[in-house]
Amino acid sequence: MNLFSDLGVAECLCAALAEKGINTPTAVQNKIIPMLLEGGDTAFRSETGTGKTFAYLLPAITKFLDEKDLTRILVIAPTHELAAQIKNEAAFLLNNCPHKQKAALFIAGSPLKRQCEALKQKPLVASGSPGRILELMRIKKLKAEKISFVVFDEIDRLLKPGVRNELADIISELPESVQYAACSATIDGNKVKALEELFPKGAERKMYLEILPEENILKNAVTHWAFFSESRNKAEELRKFINAEKPGKALVFISEASKVRNIVDKLQYKKINCEGLFSSMEKTEKKKILDRFRSGKIPVLITSDITARGLDIQGITHVIQLDVPGDRDFFIHRAGRTGRAGGTGINVVFGDEFELRKLAALEKNLGITVYPKIMRSGKIYNPEKIIPPDYQNQ
Repeated sequence: MNLFSDLGVAECLCAALAEKGINTPTAVQNKIIPMLLEGGDTAFRSETGTGKTFAYLLPAITKFLDEKDLTRILVIAPTHELAAQIKNEAAFLLNNCPHKQKAALFIAGSPLKRQCEALKQKPLVASGSPGRILELMRIKKLKAEKISFVVFDEIDRLLKPGVRNELADIISELPESVQYAACSATIDGNKVKALEELFPKGAERKMYLEILPEENILKNAVTHWAFFSESRNKAEELRKFINAEKPGKALVFISEASKVRNIVDKLQYKKINCEGLFSSMEKTEKKKILDRFRSGKIPVLITSDITARGLDIQGITHVIQLDVPGDRDFFIHRAGRTGRAGGTGINVVFGDEFELRKLAALEKNLGITVYPKIMRSGKIYNPEKIIPPDYQNQ
C-alpha cells in the first residue's frame, strides 16, 4: 500500500495530512497524483467522497513549493461554497510548509478592492468562481501570464451555457505552457471534448481522461429510504422524521430555492433546530451557517442544490431529498454528501406518486436498493408495501 511520500508528495504536505489522520492515499489519489506530477493535461472521474481535491492540490503545490512570490496555481469552481472549501484545504496544506505561502479566495459578492489587496500578497493558490477570476485577469490584478497550473473542479457544471463562455475567455488569457487538470464525479469523453474545444485554435492540446473504477459508494456505503408524501405535506413529514430519527447531522435538499425559507420557518416554528441557505444571502452569513453546521451546532441544514455539488462536510449522517431531481447527476451528488471517506450514511427521499416512479427508475439505473418506510406514532417502520402499492412493480 502506497504512502503519500511514495507518490512524490512533498514531505511538509505529508506531515499536514498526518495531522488530519490521513496517511494512506485513496484510489484516485494513488492514480492521479503521479500523473499530474509528471505533467500533461489530465481529466479524471471519481465518485463523490473519494478525495479528488487532494488528488490535484497535492501535486500542484508540490510542484511550486519554492515559488515564494508568485500565484502559480489557479482552481476554478462553479459555486462560491466549493471555491471556499478548496481555498481552505489549500491554506491548511500550505500552512505546514517552510515558506508559509498562502491561498486566497476570489468570488463575486466580495469587495473587489479587498481581493486586489489579497493578490498583492502573492498567494500561491488562487481559488475562485469563473466570473470574478476573469474580471481580475482583465484588470491585470491577477497575472494570467504567471499561472502554471489550472484546475477546473466540477468541470461538467463549468461547461454549462453562460459559464462556458467565461471559461473560454479565461483560457484565452493563459499562457500555452499551462498544465490543466479537470475533475468531476460525472465527467465523460464528451465533456472532455467540449473542454478541448475551448483551447485556442492550433494549440493541439489533448486531455487524457482517467476514469477510476467505481467503488459504488451509493450502493455500498449509503442506505436508501423512501417515504410517500404529497407535496403539501412534506414540511410536516420532514418534522416528524427529524423527531423520530434524531439525525446527528442532516442535509436537506429541495429543488426550488424559493421553498427553502418556507420550510425553515415551519420547522423553526415547531422548535426544530435548523437553518437554511438562500441564494440571496451574503457570503459571510452563508459561511457562518456552514461553519455552525460543520461544528454540529446546527443539526439540520435546508438548502436548494447550490450545495449539492462538491461541498465536503464531514460527518453528515443523513441526506434528505424533499423531491426527486430531474437530473440523475443531481441525485447522485446529493446522496453522495453522506457515506464519504469510508463512512456510511442514509439517503432519504420524500416523494409523491410521480416522484416515487422516478425514484424507481433511478433505483434500477444506479443499481441501488431503496427501502420503503412509513412513520406511525413517532416511529419509523418497514411496511409490507409502500404507498402507492404499485411502486415496487415500476
